[in-house]
Amino acid sequence: MPKFLLNRWHGRHVQYMFVLLILLSVALSLYEWRLGVLGFVATGVTAYFALVAEKAFRKQLNRYVATLSYRVKKAGNEVFNELPIGIVLFGQERQIEWHNAYVERMAGKGLLVGASLADVFPALKEDRDGETEITVGDRVYRATVKADQKVIYFQDVTEQATLAKKYDEEKIAIGLLMLDNLEEATQGMDDQTRSVLLAKVTGKITTWSQKYGVILRRTSSDRYLLIMNNKALRQLEQSRFDILDDVRDLTEHNKLPLTLSIGIGAGAESLLELGQWAQTSLDMALGRGGDQVAVKIGQRLSFYGGRSSAVEKRTRVRARVIAHALRDLIRDSDNVIIMGHRFPDMDALGAAVGVWKAVQAYQKQGYIVCEGANPSICRLLEEIQKDEKINPWIVTPEQAMQVVTPRSLAIVVDTHIAAMVAEPKLLAQTHRIVVIDHHRRSEQMIDDATLIYMEPYASSACELVTELLQYVHERLTMEPIEATALLAGIMVDTKSFSMRTGARTFEAASFLRRHGADPSLIQRMLKEDLDQFIQKAELMKRAEMMYGHIAIVATEPGRQYSQLLIAQVADALLNMNEVMASFVISERTDGMIGISARSLGQINVQIIMERLGGGGHLTNAATQLEGTVDEAVARLKQVLEEMNKEEGLFQ
Repeated sequence: MPKFLLNRWHGRHVQYMFVLLILLSVALSLYEWRLGVLGFVATGVTAYFALVAEKAFRKQLNRYVATLSYRVKKAGNEVFNELPIGIVLFGQERQIEWHNAYVERMAGKGLLVGASLADVFPALKEDRDGETEITVGDRVYRATVKADQKVIYFQDVTEQATLAKKYDEEKIAIGLLMLDNLEEATQGMDDQTRSVLLAKVTGKITTWSQKYGVILRRTSSDRYLLIMNNKALRQLEQSRFDILDDVRDLTEHNKLPLTLSIGIGAGAESLLELGQWAQTSLDMALGRGGDQVAVKIGQRLSFYGGRSSAVEKRTRVRARVIAHALRDLIRDSDNVIIMGHRFPDMDALGAAVGVWKAVQAYQKQGYIVCEGANPSICRLLEEIQKDEKINPWIVTPEQAMQVVTPRSLAIVVDTHIAAMVAEPKLLAQTHRIVVIDHHRRSEQMIDDATLIYMEPYASSACELVTELLQYVHERLTMEPIEATALLAGIMVDTKSFSMRTGARTFEAASFLRRHGADPSLIQRMLKEDLDQFIQKAELMKRAEMMYGHIAIVATEPGRQYSQLLIAQVADALLNMNEVMASFVISERTDGMIGISARSLGQINVQIIMERLGGGGHLTNAATQLEGTVDEAVARLKQVLEEMNKEEGLFQ
């Protein structure tokens, strides 16, 4: 306690004594006036000294209070300036009104009062309560915004962020690498040539793995196990997995170059789950035709590569195995529901007719689900409906829902995406599902299918079904209309055997021709009207060239065109000089914006359409968007620009 406060305590006792002296002086005056006068004199002297002491006390008190306020203010300023936390006050216009010295040191500038908050801290764009991490220089700060109080607190979390980044980078990722066409590429080679080729490829893969710090272990002649951390995986993603191009270029002198497929899993909680993700990713890469990488990180699935067409398998062993498995499933089912995608084309309808024929061979009831005629199938459907054997088994989705049972077999052709089938509800009524498709595998694969036959090398679903028919029954006979429907699907998807046509395509066509397929009938069905031809020519006049090799057609806003017409325009554009890929954008009759994409093989239009929410094949893909034609054009051009920056695909 300060000394003057102690004196104040004593001063109060003096006051009490002063009162007591006055009382004593009064008492003495009653007995002896001389003694009373003496008492009053003593009391007066005491009062004088008390007043002097009180005055001195007040002077000392004022001096103490002034000193204490200064010390408290000084201590407060030092606390604000020395706190390891930045404080910024801002106004309604997001102008900095006050900040402590920590913010000056953090920003590396002088006084910031009056400056715009967006100019000083661009990462803080909105005045919303919450926390966010921002980077200033080489430091990381956690910014806590109190919007109602117009204040922001900054805390240095660089060490925590560094540890979190290091922890994330050191997480394990597992990959599986496969030479996806080793048998086809080395068929006919002698042992020495094959060994030399494998040694070159293995050396290239080993050098690549050492460059990026990946542990490589060979598990069989065409398979490798990859172990890496997330840091190495990010570097591989930045390089766009250049090992794909390196191996393809290394073996380009061969009749059939070797290609790789890689599946990688990262971000899982356990090694077992990582291994499962890696296998799933590899299956996805192979299902999309190989020569690409599928990376699954948590819920994100990314694809790299996929520039080359799928290699045609020269053996039919898989077709025979699938045919026998399909035969057993048909025998063990109450009935069979066959359906393609919505707005079916000739490939979907022809494949459905082919599968129906296999069902009939085993005296089972087979129903072809068709939601109605559309311009692309109307003529073929008319010919099929003339056949008294097939027509009764063509049903609507509503009728199919009436006959489906838990033991029904649902066979999906020409698509593998549940949302695109003619009636998705049918898939929920049975767990016995078969998928037969020639498109590259996408993320929206039908779950829990009992049997999957997906071969991206095939020209069409009709080609796959035709091969299955040769093994599904020993004494199969076909009616001309059935064989014609299958051949029509092949001819449409191959543009009369000019694209995506392999040796097995011609073998399938030969089989159908022997069973009565009528090419002249197909030509009549594929004829187009003069008005339709004029419409196509008018649309082609609107073509805009990008990157010298890409044609983009955008139809007039408000005018609607069928999906068949815009697909035909995209096909016709490929006949023009220098055009490697074409995109036709139009309003569809259902109100959506449709994009039909085609290419000659140098550009993978499937990857482009996947970025817009669609999919398809390397040379044939499409998507549907909401909005306007102009918005769809802008989105397409943005995707093309992004891909050109990433991989330089269109130079």
